[in-house]
Amino acid sequence: MRRIYKIAKAELFTLFYSPIAWMILVVFAFQTGMAFVEHLQEAVRAQATGWGNSFITAGIFSGQRGLFASVQNYLYLYMPLLTMGLMSRELSSGSIKLLYSSPVTSSQIIRGKFLAMMTYSLMLIGVLLVYVVIGLCTVDHFDLPSVWSGLLAIYLLMCGYAAIGLFMSSLTSYQVVAALGTLVLLAALSYMNKIWQDIDFVRDITYWLSISGRCNEMISGLICSEDVLYFVIVVCMFLALSILKLQSNRTHASFSRVWGQYALVVVAAMLLGYATSRPTLMAYYDATETKRNTLTPNSQEIMAKLDGGMTITTYVNLLDREYYHGIPAQVNEDKERLKQYIRFKPETKLKYVYYYDKPSNNPRLNFVYPKKSLFEMAKGEANIRDLDLDLFMSPKEIKKKIDLSGEGNTFVRLVERENGQKAWLRIYDDMMKFPSEAEVSAVFKRMVMKLPRIAFLEGHGERRIEGERIKDYTMFSSVKTFRYALTNQGCDVETLDLSGDKQIPKEVDIIVIADMKEEMDSVEKKKLDVYIANGGNLVIALKPKSEIMEAFISQFGVKTVPGQLVQPKQDVAANVVMNVPTEAAKALAPIYESMLERRQWVGTVISAGLIQAENKGYKAIPVLQTVDTMKTWSEVQTIDFVNDSATIDEAAGEKAGVYTTAMALTRKIGKKEQRIMILGDADCISNGGMTPPYRRYGAANFSMIPGIFHWLSYGTVPVDVSRPRSSDNEISLTKDSVKMVKYGLMWVIPGLLLLGSAILLIRRKRK
Repeated sequence: MRRIYKIAKAELFTLFYSPIAWMILVVFAFQTGMAFVEHLQEAVRAQATGWGNSFITAGIFSGQRGLFASVQNYLYLYMPLLTMGLMSRELSSGSIKLLYSSPVTSSQIIRGKFLAMMTYSLMLIGVLLVYVVIGLCTVDHFDLPSVWSGLLAIYLLMCGYAAIGLFMSSLTSYQVVAALGTLVLLAALSYMNKIWQDIDFVRDITYWLSISGRCNEMISGLICSEDVLYFVIVVCMFLALSILKLQSNRTHASFSRVWGQYALVVVAAMLLGYATSRPTLMAYYDATETKRNTLTPNSQEIMAKLDGGMTITTYVNLLDREYYHGIPAQVNEDKERLKQYIRFKPETKLKYVYYYDKPSNNPRLNFVYPKKSLFEMAKGEANIRDLDLDLFMSPKEIKKKIDLSGEGNTFVRLVERENGQKAWLRIYDDMMKFPSEAEVSAVFKRMVMKLPRIAFLEGHGERRIEGERIKDYTMFSSVKTFRYALTNQGCDVETLDLSGDKQIPKEVDIIVIADMKEEMDSVEKKKLDVYIANGGNLVIALKPKSEIMEAFISQFGVKTVPGQLVQPKQDVAANVVMNVPTEAAKALAPIYESMLERRQWVGTVISAGLIQAENKGYKAIPVLQTVDTMKTWSEVQTIDFVNDSATIDEAAGEKAGVYTTAMALTRKIGKKEQRIMILGDADCISNGGMTPPYRRYGAANFSMIPGIFHWLSYGTVPVDVSRPRSSDNEISLTKDSVKMVKYGLMWVIPGLLLLGSAILLIRRKRK
């Protein structure tokens, strides 16, 4: 080890007696200081505007646009300049012959050179530590562990680049060639995750070998054994190759022996990489304060209950609009979407099945291939995408295995357990497309416990859960491509017909009664009364001036305020009313608290105010109320809100105030708490209400629905994946103090480094 230290020391002296090491240190300090100050300014500016901050530590250091991500993006420019002379200088000057003749092994030479680069890399990390200290002193509840994770990632990346540069430097006596060769090799390693991705087994090796984005998880605070071992293996591989290169120069070994040794090292590294990337051999540590890189405790609890084997089969239709997510070249990228879940159940098997059939979401095919058969369409699409049509099963072949027509022959995953349970995992028609933690956990939760069964009453003019009418409840109940549909949140939805001798199934947990137009007959009413008397949960949605619904809600002691609510606003009909969750609603479901924090509103049109008129044994909790900063009243005279303007008439009983538009009722029935939700506007959760014309006011009606059924199902669904709020939300710096920090980091520190290097180099030149 003493010889290794001496070589490293000599290399460092040589490095710092040249301007390159100093200039890189100066440029690195200036560039990182500029990026750090920009993030500080953003945090201070956000705090000054009054909107406040959250996760300041991540925003400055470990976020997608944070300091560490920036450093990762331009670090590859520095290392080739540092490493290009490590061995090239020895080869060009002839000093390598002195090393060969000395009692120093090739391994000691390479390890000494690499130790010098590790030491220099620590100096660069020291520059970043200055920023960490500033953050630690100025950010309240600074999330230091996540920052340590990011620093580890950057240091490992530096070591990886150094090992690659050292190898390239050992191949040539020309330093410029060594630097360019390092850049080319780094570019090749970054591109490896795009090579041979359509070949099984090989795709896993090339995907693992790619250095692109390898630090992203560690920078965000998640330390994975695969990533750490990747850098260890890559460093060892290139150091071994460098040692073999020196040794071959020393011994003049035969061509076949040298390349055989090279191949053995590379193959061994690839096999180790493949083994360490297997889910069963991977370990994780989430260094963030809120564990934001890990499944929430509720999801982890669900995954723990999934005992036995499990297979997730992805069905990819060549003619589907979304087929490209699962083609062979994208398999490894697609697997990343399930990585969080595989982490907690590593024995899960992932399979991909390819076929072609008529999809429900790609009308383009009819225009591009008019009057063509499915085979001709598939052949045309395969030719355009350079895909092998033989990879895809025909409609007849796929139907022998499984019928996917119920899923529209679209991109879908089938989750199967050893015990025979099955469930579908879909993608959705929105910007995110793929299911989030809530949807995936709901699928798994369906397999380990009974989830709510929701019945929608029909037969009296109620809103239906099938069809495309604007007033119906199809979207939030049963549309498979809508993320927030109850069927995608773990619920079973069905229609409920009480006519004749039909009964309410015992498995029904919630009944939805939406804007009845006709009265129930005595037999039907008796069945429903028994359900209510036994503590059954209800959702009741109505419209103003409905005598039938008014009579129905009277049994709970609730009635509507006469008229309809109005809330005059510019360029919007007066009977469009904006509502916000109440403080009391925050205790019912986490999403209501989130809506308040995000300042999201619920829009209603032709809505009624609700009041508890008498005590029927229910405790009333206001869930939605009109915005207190907007003048609102219940209009009893005006009907036409397009051609007429509503004005308050106190003589007619109209009174401005805050009105409740959604009310929760609870009472004890034995050991059970009965829960009832009443909405003063049946349209706010309808198909039309999901995309209201008043979005510019911040309406987010769909957010209210998960809250309703989360409360009614006693927190069972949708799965609560809310996370704790960040504590690093305040920064003590001001606009003026940031200027002082900027001056110090961008000019004083780089200036001192530049001055010190100039003095040292001048003094050395004089000697």
